[in-house]
Amino acid sequence: MNFQEFESNNNNRSSISTTTATNNNLMMMTSMTMAMTSSSSASSSSTSSSSIPSSSRYENQKRRDWNTFGQYLRNHRPPLSLSRCSGAHVLEFLRYLDQFGKTKVHTQMCPFYGHPTPPAPCPCPLRQAWGSLDALIGRLRAAFEENGGKPEANPFGARAVRLYLREVRDSQAKARGISYEKKKRKRPPSHGQPQAQSPPPPLPPPSNESNH
Repeated sequence: MNFQEFESNNNNRSSISTTTATNNNLMMMTSMTMAMTSSSSASSSSTSSSSIPSSSRYENQKRRDWNTFGQYLRNHRPPLSLSRCSGAHVLEFLRYLDQFGKTKVHTQMCPFYGHPTPPAPCPCPLRQAWGSLDALIGRLRAAFEENGGKPEANPFGARAVRLYLREVRDSQAKARGISYEKKKRKRPPSHGQPQAQSPPPPLPPPSNESNH
């Protein structure tokens, strides 16, 4: 091997070493970029999951309520189709849900009837709270129309259902000693409304210039 061949081999080895080092650096940079991207994605994912809008929770709850009502219709004896569902069937569904209620509703024979904070336990039944039923009917009423139902045929908006909810509200308010009435907010005076005008000032006495 002469000097030129040796020098050529050294140059090739140096070039190979430089290329290998460059490739290693590129691989390290790529790994770091991927790690940063992954960390950024995880951070943005956690941020987005922590800021789920309330509308999404409402839609999820509405979907679950609709599926529960559909299961109730399928288990009904005889099974019911949605097109044949009426306000009476909605009332059956609401009474069926009472067995899963967690709100103590005192009977009139209970010594704690009308007591907002009973000092001792009692055997009165547990029921679905009026607020829960009212919100449930609102979601099912919207889901019915979103699934192709006609507004005029909506069983969740039937008069019998509205009267039942009002009866539950009044009876639970008396039994639990609480009020469901919403406080009326005092509206600030509107600038467009006419304000009471003060009486005009008295007229000045007639002048004596006409006498001259």
